[in-house]
Formats: sequence, C-alpha cells, structure tokens
Amino acid sequence: MAVLSEAQGYGIVVGLGLGFAFLIMLISWFLKKYAHEVQTSEEFNTAGRSVKTGLIAAAVCSSWTWAATLLQSTATGYRYGVSGPFWYASGATVQIILFASLAIELKRRAPSAHTYLELIRARYGTGAHITYLVFATFTNILVTLMLLTGGSAVVSNLTGIPTAAACFLIPIPVILFTVFGGLKATIMSDYTHSALVIIFILIFTFKIYVTSPVLGSFGKVWELLVEASKNEPVAGNEQGSYLTMRSRDGGVFFVINIVGNFGTVFLDQGYWQKAISSNIGAALNGYVLGGISWFSIPFLCATSMGLAGVALQNNPAWPSYPNRLPEADISAGLVLPNVAVALMGQTGGLIALVLLFLAVSSAFSSELVAVSSIFTYDVYRTYINPNASGRRLRNLSHIAVVGFSFFIAGFSVGLWYIGISLGYLYLMMGVVISSAVLPAACTMLSTKQNKAAVIASPILGTICSFIGWFVTAYKKFGVINVASTGSNDPMLVGNLVALLSPVLFIPLFTIIFGPQNYDWTTMRTEIKLVDDSEFLKEDANIRTIQQEASGEEYEAQQKLLKRKSLIAKVVASSLTICLLLLWPIPMYGSRYVFSEKFFTGWVIVGIIWAFVALGITGIYPLWEGRESMARVGKGFIMTITGKSASPVTHGIPQEQSSDTDEKGASDKKGISV
Repeated sequence: MAVLSEAQGYGIVVGLGLGFAFLIMLISWFLKKYAHEVQTSEEFNTAGRSVKTGLIAAAVCSSWTWAATLLQSTATGYRYGVSGPFWYASGATVQIILFASLAIELKRRAPSAHTYLELIRARYGTGAHITYLVFATFTNILVTLMLLTGGSAVVSNLTGIPTAAACFLIPIPVILFTVFGGLKATIMSDYTHSALVIIFILIFTFKIYVTSPVLGSFGKVWELLVEASKNEPVAGNEQGSYLTMRSRDGGVFFVINIVGNFGTVFLDQGYWQKAISSNIGAALNGYVLGGISWFSIPFLCATSMGLAGVALQNNPAWPSYPNRLPEADISAGLVLPNVAVALMGQTGGLIALVLLFLAVSSAFSSELVAVSSIFTYDVYRTYINPNASGRRLRNLSHIAVVGFSFFIAGFSVGLWYIGISLGYLYLMMGVVISSAVLPAACTMLSTKQNKAAVIASPILGTICSFIGWFVTAYKKFGVINVASTGSNDPMLVGNLVALLSPVLFIPLFTIIFGPQNYDWTTMRTEIKLVDDSEFLKEDANIRTIQQEASGEEYEAQQKLLKRKSLIAKVVASSLTICLLLLWPIPMYGSRYVFSEKFFTGWVIVGIIWAFVALGITGIYPLWEGRESMARVGKGFIMTITGKSASPVTHGIPQEQSSDTDEKGASDKKGISV
C-alpha cells in the first residue's frame, strides 16, 4: 500500500521516537533535580513503590494496549462483525481485573519483592524458581515478539520501510528513555500514550460515523453492513449477519482469547511490576480502573475500524476492491491501516502509523523493565552475586534492557522470514504458557499447594497442550504446518488443555505428596530490599531510598491490605460475571440481529466509555499528582530565580510530609511519591 514515503516513515519511527524519548528523559531529569528521585537500583525497577492510583490505571491500560490490541481486535470486527470487538475486549479485560486480587496479595505477603519469581523461590525453593523463570521468560519473549511483528508489519505496509529495518529501529528510542528513567519513565510514557491512543481512536470513530463523505452516519454504516451480510454472509453467524452476537467462530475466538490472555497477564512480570510499584492504597483501584478503561480501546477501535472495513469493501477506495482482504493480510493486522487510508488518505495512514508506534513503544518499554528485573534479581542477584551492590544491579539492569532489545529485534526478523505473523503468535501464546497460570496464582492464594504440584503441573500441562494442539491439527487437516496449527479448532484445544489441565494436576499432586500448609513468613523474611545507601553520595536528599515498614506502620498497612483483598475478590468476581456471562450470553442465545437503532446505541456506548477512560487515564493522574508537579515547578522557579529550596527531611519537603493517598493510609517515609 505504502501511502507514505519511506522518509515519512523514518521520520516517525526515528524522529518522533527520539523526540518522545527526549521528552521522557527531560521529565526524568526534572524529577531527579527537583524531586530528588535519583535512579537507584530499587527506583529503576520499582519506581520507589510509590505510584498512585491514576498513574497505575494509565500504566496498566497502556501496557495492555499492544499492537495486537489495535490490530487483532480490528481484524475480529472485520471477520466476525459486531461480536468480534466485544469478544476481544471482554475476553482480555477480565484478566486485568482478576489480577487486582494477586496485586493486593503481593503487597500484603511480600512488600519488598522485585519480581513474582522471588515469591515462588521464597516459598518453594530453587526447582520451582527455575521452572517459572523459564515460563516468565517465554511470556516476555512472546509479548515483545507480538509487539515488533505487528508494529513492523504496519510500518512496512504504510511506508515501504523494510520490515527487518523496522524491527531494529522501533526499539532504539524506547531503549534510550527506559535506560535513563527506568520504570518511572515507562509509567510516564504509559500515561501520555494511553491518552493519545484513545484520542486517535475517537478521531477515527467520529470520521466513520459523523464526517466521512463515504460513510458518515450510523445509519449508513448499518445499511452497508446489512448489504455485506447478504453479498458475503459470515459462515457460522446468525443469518450470516455482521450485526449479531451469535457467531460460532467468534465464540471460539472468545475462548481462545480468554485462555491465552490469562498467561500473558498472570505470568508477565510487567503486570506484577506495576503492582510492586504502586503504593499500598493504589494497587486495587489502579488495576480495576485500568482494566475498565482498557475495555473501551479494543471495543471502540474494532467496532469502528473493523466494521468500516466491511462497509468499505464495495468502494473503489478499498485496496482490494471489490474483494475482501487476503487472509494473510488480515492475520498480519493490516485491516486497521487499510481502513485508515481508505477513509482519510495519507492523513489516515499517518495517524494509523503514529497510533501503532505509540502502542508498540509504550508496551515495549514495560517489557524491557520486566525482563531487566528478572535478569537482575532472579538470575544475577540470586545465583551469581547475592551481595551485589545497588549500583552494580542498576548497571546490569541497563545492560539487560539493551541486550534483550536487540535479541528480540533479531528474533522478530527471523519470524518474518519464515512467515509467522502477529495473528499466529496471538492465538498460540496460551498453548505455550497458560499451564503455569493456576499454579502461579495458587502460590499467592492457597496455603495447600505443595512443591511437587507447583513444578509438575505447568510442565505436564504444556506437554498435554502441545499434544492436543498438534493432534487436532493433524486429525482435521491431515498435515501439521503453520496453516493447520494456526486454525481456530486446534488452537482452541491447545489453549483449553493448557489452562485447565492444572485443575487436575494440582489437587492430584497435593493429595499424593500432602498439603504444604504454608504460613507466608518466608516471603517477607527472605526477600530483602537492595542497600542503595551509596546513592546518597549523589544527593543527600534522595526521596527514594526505601525502607521496610515495621511496628505500627506495618500493622496498619496489613490491616488496610486485608480489607482491600476482600474488596478485590468481590469486585473482580462481579465484573467478571458481568463481562463474560450476564452481558454476552443472553445476546448470543437470543440470536438477535441488531436493528439500526440498537446498532446506533451500541456504538454510542463505546464512545461514552472511551471518554470515561480518557478521564480516568488522562485527567485523573494529573489531579492526583498536582502537589508533586507543583513541588517540582516550585523548585525549578527557585533555581532560575536564584532562591534557596525548601528544607528537606530524608528527601521529603517538610511542608509536604503529611501527603496522603487515601484516608487512613499516610505516605510514610521512603514510600511516598
């Protein structure tokens, strides 16, 4: 397609990327200069364990907005009609909301943790730790591969930049600001990216349903979808319609989506990282608000761009007119850029490119910090140098960021050459990693699960999932190749076996070898903060030298977290039932085909939801951080006017030492923002 020139493509990927990296680095410098946030080892990997609710919500929302979120959700709308966007959004929102319970338990059981793998080692020892180190690494590799394969495919499609070049260029600006600012820089980039992504999606939505001369109204889009249902009915949909939730293949995708995304949330250190980085009052609210906000992104993006792709098929502006896009292009995630260009020409292509670049770079940064934390704390500090200094650990984190970036770029190029697309990786991820989900969750939620169960369950489950995957592909197609293994039914079997087989294995091994009856103490006593006191030489007023809570402070935190844990379980269970059962199942069973009025209301709900999400992830963090921003601004003004700064006690300005995150949960020394 290449509606943009290579020069424009390089300008966005390199120029815009470096400009954004400079902005994040500048913010990080201001925080160091005027808020005394020196990048210690703990600060680099945990952001001082001080991030508030709004930024956690924005970070969760942005990190979960991969290339796949935009590209694959749009592809589901193009394939299955209105059901596809809902199946994608609901099937990947519940994991974030359910993860809130684990986030609270982590803050409660292991307040000094840097990774969830440390918790597994503290409870079960080396064998279990190495097992989950492998699963965690595979998870991060799969996620970053999906980011680069999807992002590079769109860059190449829109600009003509060679895919291999895009794979290596996209990470460069991300490496710069991640190394410079660590997890705090990642969260800052998450904040800006999440707001911009929602704004760009709203621009496309209003173009499709309001201002487009080709489409331009809800009624016109509905009419074109009705016409497309008659000309090219969707196999397995009620009356072949694009306007029904009754979709066989859509339902199969729904199950695959749910299963696969449990693995990429519960086993991705990036999501545990944000729980670790939050202050004690923010974990629950941040994950629930972040999950609710994220729902609007794939739902509205796919309801707009995916359905617009169907509506535009009989228009000469459509690149494959009068035919559907080839399946290879759909799987590669090229529906969205094609719709953008058909609607808005070069401007649409430019917006689509920036949109995808934002989604890829933000999530990529989160993965880099996750991998660096695993390498630093679970490999180097655990097995090579347990007494490593904070400075050495920070430097190793930098090395891990750079090394992993170039490794994954080379890996992505290799996948492109052998024809493995974003769509294939997205469907496959659950088969590879989901067997570790339940035993990892039980590590935090159950006192009974023993060492044999936690080690054997994911290994046996993965073996069973691969057998089910390959056998189903061979039985159905008579051959095992990319096409057969990538079809829905084999993927469905593999994903279900992966997630559900531990339901059998965990009780079996617990009965055979006896329950552990764990008392949780080793998670607190064996996981220690890094001694970062040497960094006080850089700035005697550092705000981020962390200390373990003790005495009355610790008891107050535990009381708050215990209450939050109960709330998290009730809220997560209720929202999950609504999103997976109460909303979609009656509509699926009713065989209802949307009328024009119902379709209009359906889209308007998505638009309203997106504006609410923009308020949560874009405006609320600014309100929460108003005092911190004022403090930094005041320090900057004092510096340029030659005045002395306010007196500081252990890095906390005296007039600000009583800041609180919520009633009854004061930000104590060493854990404030």
